[in-house]
Amino acid sequence: MQPQPSVATSRKPHCDSCDAVCCRLLVVVEASDSIPAHLTHRTREGWTIMARDEEGWCVAIDPATMRCSIYETRPDTCRRFVMAGPYCCDIHDSYREQRRRGIPITMY
Repeated sequence: MQPQPSVATSRKPHCDSCDAVCCRLLVVVEASDSIPAHLTHRTREGWTIMARDEEGWCVAIDPATMRCSIYETRPDTCRRFVMAGPYCCDIHDSYREQRRRGIPITMY
């Protein structure tokens, strides 16, 4: 008899069916990243981060496709974010629960 998958493993997020939740997280731009200055923002603390629009989305997201417009040159922080990894799953689960409960989404 095969064990049944848990809810967590049967509902792992996948980029093709996700609301791009990770694209609302704070992304620190490192000196080695080649990100155009108009896509970045400098914080009061002196960090360079990916800029966000009025709704909190990374400005590199193409709103028509919900895909990264600089995917090939995206920041190293984004490259290290593992789809369906533990952090991705935690962020996705929290987002899904907030939406289910009607809580406004603020992820930055």
